[in-house]
Amino acid sequence: MIGLHDDTDSAPPAPPPSHAREFARRIFEEDGWLHGGMELEHRPQQEQMAGAVAAAMEDDEPLLFEAGTGVGKSLAYLLPGIIHAVDQTRQLIVSTHTISLQEQVDKKDLPLCRRVLRSQPELARYAEFKSAVLIGKANYLCTTRLASALRDKQELFATPEHSELQRIAAWAETSAAGIRHELSPPPSAEVWESVSADSSACSRKHCDPERCFYQRARARLRVAQVIIVNHSLLFAHLSSGGAAEKGATRGILFPDDFLVLDEAHTVPEVATDHFGLRLSSYGTERMLKYLYNPKTRRGLLTKHGGPVEHQLVVDALDAAEQFFSFLRERLLEKQAIVRVREEDVAEPWLDGPLLALIKAVSRRADQLEEGPARDELLDQRGRLESCQSSLKSWLAVADEKFVYWLERSGRRQTIVTLRTAPIDVAPYLREALLERHTSVTFTSATLAVGGSIEAFQQRSGAERARAVVVQSPFDFARHMRVYVAADVPLPSPQGARLAIEALTDYIRFCALGVGGGSLVLFTSYADMRQVAEALAPEFSAAKRPFWMQGEDLSRTELARKLQEAGNGILFGTDSFWAGVDVPGPSLSQVIITRLPFDPPTHPIAEAKSEWIRNRGGSPFNELTLPDALIRFRQGVGRLIRSATDRGVITILDSRIVAKTYGQLFLDSLPQPQFTKLTRELRAERFHPFA
Repeated sequence: MIGLHDDTDSAPPAPPPSHAREFARRIFEEDGWLHGGMELEHRPQQEQMAGAVAAAMEDDEPLLFEAGTGVGKSLAYLLPGIIHAVDQTRQLIVSTHTISLQEQVDKKDLPLCRRVLRSQPELARYAEFKSAVLIGKANYLCTTRLASALRDKQELFATPEHSELQRIAAWAETSAAGIRHELSPPPSAEVWESVSADSSACSRKHCDPERCFYQRARARLRVAQVIIVNHSLLFAHLSSGGAAEKGATRGILFPDDFLVLDEAHTVPEVATDHFGLRLSSYGTERMLKYLYNPKTRRGLLTKHGGPVEHQLVVDALDAAEQFFSFLRERLLEKQAIVRVREEDVAEPWLDGPLLALIKAVSRRADQLEEGPARDELLDQRGRLESCQSSLKSWLAVADEKFVYWLERSGRRQTIVTLRTAPIDVAPYLREALLERHTSVTFTSATLAVGGSIEAFQQRSGAERARAVVVQSPFDFARHMRVYVAADVPLPSPQGARLAIEALTDYIRFCALGVGGGSLVLFTSYADMRQVAEALAPEFSAAKRPFWMQGEDLSRTELARKLQEAGNGILFGTDSFWAGVDVPGPSLSQVIITRLPFDPPTHPIAEAKSEWIRNRGGSPFNELTLPDALIRFRQGVGRLIRSATDRGVITILDSRIVAKTYGQLFLDSLPQPQFTKLTRELRAERFHPFA
């Protein structure tokens, strides 16, 4: 739970008129306040977007807006949004997918908005808007729970953990925000769980609002006109109710707020992940051991329970081990992910022990007076009930609208996780976002397939929403060159070795043949590792810094190193197709090793394919191909990040010229003219910008 509930939240009175439309026009028009007043470049596409966003906000209507790279979409939604929020005493929620964009909005775009608003007397009152970044409740330290943990440390923790608790207490004396990631090294999960704000014990009735870090953050949120969040946190909260949970008839997270979803092409996937259940053996064991750990004889029930309750926890731990071990050995021995189609694939061994423990915890809570300790026990009862309910639901496999599966993970592949997800997420998005009587703007550089947003509209439940596409203002014809390797063997089990050899040969030639930095995008970790093993020594000999995803550095850190190096080479897959922003010559070439088709083997993709096929549709045309086209556009979009950038796109998948659908990929390039390469011709033809 995110813990956004506030007893003071209530439906506000009718708001005054909004000036978003009027001022958006005057800010973004040619010779307007941006162009004439601040001497910033006038972009017709940005003006069009700002007008459309302002109209949608004033009318409380949904809007889908694809804005190509360089349009300046952040300002186009932030400035009208700030004006609308201040005028109507409402809150603008801005949700992004990547940390880098979240930081850009907070640290770069909002300060620029203040400069723009301060530049004109008519806008000056809007420049005092307040903003806040929303992060999960579990990331904050609660001083009330810290004091309780210090007082009860003998019952809660083993002796080695006492020093960890003291370290957190010392840090709390000087920390400004009280956020976990400030602590270095990071605190142990077990200790932090006992002191974080993720508990009903952390509340306005128990905590000093001047001292509790989370309550101070909540106070900032209450007065903020702009709140920045990420998609994952947004949908985690929406899956548990959102503004509707508080009885509000309008609003998404808070009563009467309105929402902008940037990087919106990722929304259906993120929402699918959050509108189902997830229950792991690791999480279940931690939940039970938080109550009582039989090895250390410590936990919440050491103080608030006795031998009877301790034995009930032991019984539940034994049942959990029996249940999850059975699933791991019976279903997950040969595969890491297995779809479940039939009910009762295992006996409900945990049901009885959990029920007995729930009753015991409830009895102990009832014996306590009102206060943090009682709330703590009631919280744990709620988590036990949620666990029991999830287990029953998963074993029943009863909802035909959901797909059920289990997977194993962890370093030793021993963690078993039960999962469900909606097969069609559109109805859930429609209910959570589009039927809340407030403005919701979806925007991204890649919403359309073949120039149409229809596929995204259907997937997101926004079939009736207005949809607009504007192109990038960048001169791709002058600044981008596209090369296609026509002789790389088509992917096949029989030709795998030859294909890898050809990829390695081409990447060697292309990466070392273009000045500046190169980003090489793979669709397979195995392919990436094989090519890296062959080429890393050659890159080193050529004095080209080389990095590969999956080593010690995060995506943000790897992008920063590529930017700083100037001539580095970075291999990446999965998330590196999107969100990597390296402007200038430090990224002069993007090499796409394979068209990014996802094989429909994951239970979600498999279930969606069956659902489409049962409706008489084509899974390839309606699911696989559109997903690949969006991801391809995202990968290509890593190259040109500013009006002065220039560089090369090199595609090493001959399907783009050999298959009928290849033309759709070529048409989605911002610069569709390309040059074919073969190993015989490449030395003669590979002369970018010559």
